[in-house]
Amino acid sequence: MNYIEKTIKKGIKLHILNTDKFKTNLVAVFLTTKLEKETVTPNALISAILRRGTNNLKTQEEISKKLEELYGASFDCGIDKTGDNQVLKFYIQTINDDYIPQQEENMLKTSIENIFDIVFNPLTEKEGFKKEYVDQEKKNMKQRIEGRVDNKARYALDRCIEEMYKDKPYGLYKFGDVNSLENIDENNLYKTYKKLIDECKIDIFISGNINNEVEDIIKENENIKKLKERDAKYNTTSEKPEDKKGEVTEKMSVTQGKLVMGLDLNIQNEDEKYYTLVYNNILGGSANSKIFQNVREKASLAYSAGSSYFKYKNNIFINCGIEISNYEKAVELIKAQIEDMKNNNFTNEELENAKNSIIATIKIIDDEQDTLIIYYFGQELSNNKITIEDYIKKIEEIKREDILNIANKVEITTIYFLRD
Repeated sequence: MNYIEKTIKKGIKLHILNTDKFKTNLVAVFLTTKLEKETVTPNALISAILRRGTNNLKTQEEISKKLEELYGASFDCGIDKTGDNQVLKFYIQTINDDYIPQQEENMLKTSIENIFDIVFNPLTEKEGFKKEYVDQEKKNMKQRIEGRVDNKARYALDRCIEEMYKDKPYGLYKFGDVNSLENIDENNLYKTYKKLIDECKIDIFISGNINNEVEDIIKENENIKKLKERDAKYNTTSEKPEDKKGEVTEKMSVTQGKLVMGLDLNIQNEDEKYYTLVYNNILGGSANSKIFQNVREKASLAYSAGSSYFKYKNNIFINCGIEISNYEKAVELIKAQIEDMKNNNFTNEELENAKNSIIATIKIIDDEQDTLIIYYFGQELSNNKITIEDYIKKIEEIKREDILNIANKVEITTIYFLRD
């Protein structure tokens, strides 16, 4: 696999992942902007509106028909919260030209043209988006935001983050809030879209067996030609929670309590992020971890138990599904595992198992085109470029003292409990 970066215009970058491992080409366009209360809801809505139609393909049906003509190409889009940024993501996947029996058109060129049409040439009426589409997507978004409570584990994690980062960008829900939807119409939403397109960081990723024409195809595209150069407005640094938020309890009709503990780390350099990956794996990131084995298996205090490292914020979130009556016991036992790590109470076998588990995950990054793209996009946002081979070496070289260094930086910031 060969990775190449090209600057198309200031603030607009092309990333080519040239590989013959797949029979498909995957084209992705990422629009990255700062997470802000005023724009988080309209930006989320924009992602849904753009897939509804373009000035050339005016309905979803026409878009679907066009994709079918491209040997069953697939299109998808979505919204993510990455650090203190909101990212609108668009993907189109088509069969590689080498596998088309009778090549009548350049499939890669056509797929690039179609995704640019969707992202940069949306259907408009008068001075705004199509009113019918905006009204429908507002209803859909309202249902999606209100329906977040249906997945109790995810809801509890989101709420812990909101409490931990109250009044800060990262505390915002990636789809925004219902109240903000009320003031959105087809005209002001289109103005927001235009501002977003003029100011956001734009990254174009292309994965597959790519020829040398792709850069010219993009630069000659009419939609790209219309884009302005920009000082891309996105966050390269992340705000930290200012102080401890303590314990937060929320009541809801639940049969199982959801416990989430938010941990903060004062990371000083990039190497410490690799140490934290291994630390988290030992603590709660695998079925062999201290939290899983001691809280779930031995003490039987949890139905589910684990932890995840959010590297863009340098936070670890511990998640447990527990009997409501076991709250105090579970919290104390989890705290004991954190203290064990600080006191050097973990074995060399646990350290090696954690490293091997992470390395096994790294080795399959390039098995899926979208996973590979996300890997390099993450490096683009963090401005920390490292090959998969060097990533593995970083993990292999981690020592016990590196884990102890991280263990003694861990601080419990917020404990959130969802109960009846």
